[in-house]
Order: sequence, then structure tokens, then C-alpha cells
Amino acid sequence: MTAIHVPEVKVAAIQLQPVLGDVNTNLLMCEKLADEAAAKGAKWIILPEFFTTGMGFDERIASTALPLAGKASTLLITLAKRHHAFVGGSFLCRDSDGHVRNAFLLASPEGVILGRHDKDLPTMWENCYYVGGEDDGIIHTPDMTVGSALCWEFMRSQTAHRVREKVDMIIGGSCWWSVPSWYPKSLTSKWETENAKTALESVRSFATLVGSPVVHASHCGPIECPLPWMPLRYRGYYEAGAMIVDQEGSVLAIRNRHDGPGVVVATVEPGRHQPKRDIPDQYWLYKRGQLPAFSWMFQRLHGKRWYAKHMAGEKSG
Repeated sequence: MTAIHVPEVKVAAIQLQPVLGDVNTNLLMCEKLADEAAAKGAKWIILPEFFTTGMGFDERIASTALPLAGKASTLLITLAKRHHAFVGGSFLCRDSDGHVRNAFLLASPEGVILGRHDKDLPTMWENCYYVGGEDDGIIHTPDMTVGSALCWEFMRSQTAHRVREKVDMIIGGSCWWSVPSWYPKSLTSKWETENAKTALESVRSFATLVGSPVVHASHCGPIECPLPWMPLRYRGYYEAGAMIVDQEGSVLAIRNRHDGPGVVVATVEPGRHQPKRDIPDQYWLYKRGQLPAFSWMFQRLHGKRWYAKHMAGEKSG
């Protein structure tokens, strides 16, 4: 293919330490971090997945879904106009059909929502709070075309296929939690080492599958909540990894979980380049590990029932 190049641009990825289910506090922290990114010259500012709430199995989250034209989109528009930048992030969005979706919105410097991507499949206990989407995740701006991917969408070959060689930049984020430190700790510690590696590698290597740079926002900090259908409690942390990656898969900027909340900024050259790697002929691009694989199936079954009882048809928060 012939490479399509777009003038280089300074981009920023936000790393948020959320207060679980506290929309107003999280919005204030997002605003502060976005202002910091703009002060560093960023003209693209990406907030993490679930930037209004964080994510865990916590009943408080059930009341936090916002309407499309609510506090979350208002913040994106306000920041975009204030800093003459493109600003995007995802949140639990209550649509007019009564269903909630994990919606990534991108606002333009003119204060217009240019496009939306709904995450295709909820992950684990996320099934309690929203249903999946079916769009291609491609958003057109005056200067380039971008693709959106959220968390475990970076793990699936279908995501790479929908944006490969079709976009000039990938924007999105994650809310990826750790493997809890249960007994035997020698085993769960090994699983967590693999989990943390996958959280970072799935984003870094995604650029090599699609041929475009990636701007990936994230969460950090501790998280504690009940576990679905189990007497145990989950105690862990968000894996973090706000990062910016070029089309070759080289990490230009990264913030790990020990760095805490903050901003990473780098200059990228958007464009459509020949991908370095072919997309594997398999559903999952990376091994999920035994506990995440089990949780994917078990919590999906629980979540769909919980959603039908607690979320479907409710009014927005």
C-alpha cells in the first residue's frame, strides 16, 4: 500500500486515579489533568475508558449512567473549545432506547461531537452495566481519520481488522484491573505478572497490526469491591499504562501504575503505514491467563442477568 501521511501533532494520554462511582469528583480530576495536558501543548487529549466512574462490581455504578447530552459530553466539549483541541473519552451512556453503552465520544475544537464508538463486548463484570455496540469505531475529522479501541478490544483480532490501514491514528483507553493476590500467592503472583505484561503489550503491539500510532489513556490506583456470585471480595489495582506508541510499536511515552495519576505527552506522525505484522488467524490476539479466561465466561453470565434486572430501561443518572 502507499503510505498516507498527516502532519505531526502533539498528543496526550490521561492517567486517572478514579473514585469509584463518583461522577462529579472524577470529572473535576479529568478537567484538571486535561488542562495540564493542554498546558504542555497537546492538541489531542484522550481520557480513559469509564472516565466518569472507574469500573468495578459496585452497585453505585448502576446509577451513574449519563445521557448523551449530559455532564460527560459537556466536559469533553468544554475542554475542546477551551484548549482548541480534540478531546475524547468513554463513559456509561444511557441512550434513548433505554440501554446503556460504553460510549467513546470525540469532541472537536469547535465544540462539536464528531463521532462515537461503542465498545463491542463488555469485559467480565462490565456486563452488569452496559450492552455491546456494533459500529466500526472510525471517526472522521477535518485533518485525518481516527479509530477508537477500548481495553480488551485491543485483545481481539476483529478490532484490528476493522481499523487496519483505514485510520491515521488509534485513540482510546482502558480500565484494566489486576489479578487479586489470593492463595497460593506463588500462582496468583505469576498470573498477575502475565496480566500486567499483557495489559501493556496488547496496546503497544496493536500499532504494528494496524499501521498507525496509538494514544492510550488509563486508570491507576487501588480498587476494592465484591465479586459476583462469590463470598470473596476483590482487592487489587488498575494496571495503568497511559502510553503513546508510534506506528512501529515503539513507546514514545508511558506512565506506569507506580507513577500515579498524570499525563503523558508526545509528538506523533499520524498516517496509514504498511503494518509490520499480519493479524493472526485467531479470535484472541494474546493469551488471557486462566483466571481472566474463567472470569470472562463466569462474570459474563452473571452480568447479563444483573443488567436485565438493575439497568435495562432505567433513567439516566
